Amino acid sequence: HLAERFASLPLNFIAGGKSRQKSVFVSLEKAASLASEESIVLIHDAARPYAGVDLVSRVILEAEKAGAAVPVIPPVDTQKEISENIISRHLDRSTLGAVQTPQAFELGPILLCHKEADKKEHEYTDDSEIWDSFPQFTEGRKVHVVKGETENKKITFQKDIPQSGGTITRIGMGTDLHRLVEGRPFILGGITIPAEKGEDGHSDGDVLLHAITDALLGAAAMGDIGSYFPPEDAKWKDAKSTELLSTVWSEIQSKGWSLENLDCVVEFERPKFLPWREQVIDSIANVLNTGRERIFVKAKTNEKQDSVGQGNAIKSYAVCLLTKSL
Repeated sequence: HLAERFASLPLNFIAGGKSRQKSVFVSLEKAASLASEESIVLIHDAARPYAGVDLVSRVILEAEKAGAAVPVIPPVDTQKEISENIISRHLDRSTLGAVQTPQAFELGPILLCHKEADKKEHEYTDDSEIWDSFPQFTEGRKVHVVKGETENKKITFQKDIPQSGGTITRIGMGTDLHRLVEGRPFILGGITIPAEKGEDGHSDGDVLLHAITDALLGAAAMGDIGSYFPPEDAKWKDAKSTELLSTVWSEIQSKGWSLENLDCVVEFERPKFLPWREQVIDSIANVLNTGRERIFVKAKTNEKQDSVGQGNAIKSYAVCLLTKSL
C-alpha cells in the first residue's frame, strides 16, 4: 500500500528483517545496487520524526569529510556506572553524549561492516558501534560527532507518546524603509492616514505590513517578501499589502505555525500616529485573524536626523514569536 501511495516519489520499498540491524543491512544492500561505494548513506529511526533539515545537513557534511558521523546531545542527568545494584563508577558527564539518528556513513565501508556483523551472534546498539567494531573495513577511521537537536526525540514506548508533545518556538525580525513622496497615499497597517506625503513603492508601500511579512516569513524560515512578491513583477504593482500579508500568513499557518505576539516600531516625523494606533492594531489583527492583545505598534521620530527625521522616508521594524506543536 505504501508503494502505491508514494509511487510518484523516488522511493524504494523493501522487506525488512527480523531486527533493526537486519533491516538496515538489507537496506544497505539495496542502496549499494543504486549508488557508488563512496556515496553517503543516512540511517534514521522512524521513531525520531522530529529530525530537522539543519541536523541532516550537518551529519551529511561531516560524514563527507570523515567517513562516518552521528548527532549527539549532552546528557541532562548525571551518569553513573552500576554493578550489582551499586554505583561502581562516577562518570564525567562532560565526556558523555546521547547519540541520535540520522547517522551518516560511506556506503561501501558500512555495508562491509554490516555484512560482518550479520555473521555474529551479537546485537549492536547502533550503526556507529558496528562501524567501530570492524576497523579493517573503515581504514580505522573513527566516527565523528555533530551537535544534535533536543527536539529530535525518540518515541520507543507507548508512554513516550504524551511526552513527545511540546512546542517549537521561533523568533522572526523584519524591517522595511520607503521614501515619502507627494501624490501617494500614506498607508500604515492597512489604514490610510491623511498626510502630505505617502510611501513610494511598487505595491501600496505599507512599510509596517512589509516588515511584519518579513518577520513572519523569517521566523518560519520560509523566505522573504521579495521571494514571494518580486518588485520586478508587474502583477504586484500597487498591490494591497493587506492581501500580500494575508496570502503569506495563510501559507505559514498551513505549516502549523501560530502567532504568539507581534511587536512593531515605526519611525517617521509626520503625521501623528497616536490617534490612529488602535485602528492600525485592529487592522493587523484582522489580517492575521488573531486577537489584538497579541499585537502592539509604537511610533518614534528621529529627532529630525537622517532621511526619516527630515520627513523624506519612513521605516518600520517588526519582531514576532511563532510556535508550533510537536
